[in-house]
Amino acid sequence: MWKDFFYFTKSERRAVLVLLALLAVLSGGNLWLRMRQGETLPLSASDNGRIDSFLVSVEEKRRVGKQPRQTYQPVVSAVLRPFDPNTADSATLRSLGLSAFIARNVVKYRERGGVFRTPESFSRMYGLKPEQYEELKPYIRIHERFVLPERDTALREEPVLSRDSLPYGVIGKYPEGTVVNLNEADTAALKRVPGIGSGLARMIVAYRNRLGGFYAVSQLQEIPYIDASVNRWFKVESVRLRQLEVNRASLDRLRSHPYMNFYKAKAIMEYRRKRGKLKGISQLALLEEFSEDDLERLKPYLSFE
Repeated sequence: MWKDFFYFTKSERRAVLVLLALLAVLSGGNLWLRMRQGETLPLSASDNGRIDSFLVSVEEKRRVGKQPRQTYQPVVSAVLRPFDPNTADSATLRSLGLSAFIARNVVKYRERGGVFRTPESFSRMYGLKPEQYEELKPYIRIHERFVLPERDTALREEPVLSRDSLPYGVIGKYPEGTVVNLNEADTAALKRVPGIGSGLARMIVAYRNRLGGFYAVSQLQEIPYIDASVNRWFKVESVRLRQLEVNRASLDRLRSHPYMNFYKAKAIMEYRRKRGKLKGISQLALLEEFSEDDLERLKPYLSFE
């Protein structure tokens, strides 16, 4: 019978489709009204069972979620015994009743070149409570090699620490009055300066290589985290600085110098392209990219050959 549908005219078929669509809309609207009025469709027994079990599981999860969460906290029984904060490892510090946070701070402090000269210096460790320090104070033993020597000439001539006599991993520091050549010291020598650890030593050497050498100790303050208090440990003797060939260096070579940048390097390249070689620093002063302070800092490093 459905084949007779195609024998209707086009307008008749369109009318039939409109009527069917209208019937579908009315049926859907009736169902929606029944649901709004609180009427529900009949459910089978199996459907009711599944709904009940779902509601029970949700209630169980809600009840369990309200219970306080159990967190694992390892119990460390403190065993008080003599120790040196300059050589004790993290396991030893933990066994003394210190938290992992404090033990990690102690180790990091030593790695940066810090030294505990007195028991009171250990009390200033971040995270250590006064009552904890008072409990540990009778057991703190600072080895004599870590105690600052008397300030006399004999002690200044020799390092306080002999590297051969130190425990593994402990870096001996120079005594007060020692002066290190800043342009010749390697990372091993730099780490022996109080206040300088492995990280800062590597930064100093890397910056020195980028500069081409230091011409003043005050240039250390151009490196992050280096305070002027360490300047007294260094000197800059006459040394041949590695110079930057202004008329030959590439753009990348020029911009890699700490006292240059992309815009300064590009200005030099443009000047060379349009006017030829630069004959002296006075010509750089004509470029707006260079300030008087820039030229003063750059002067020892520039070559116009």
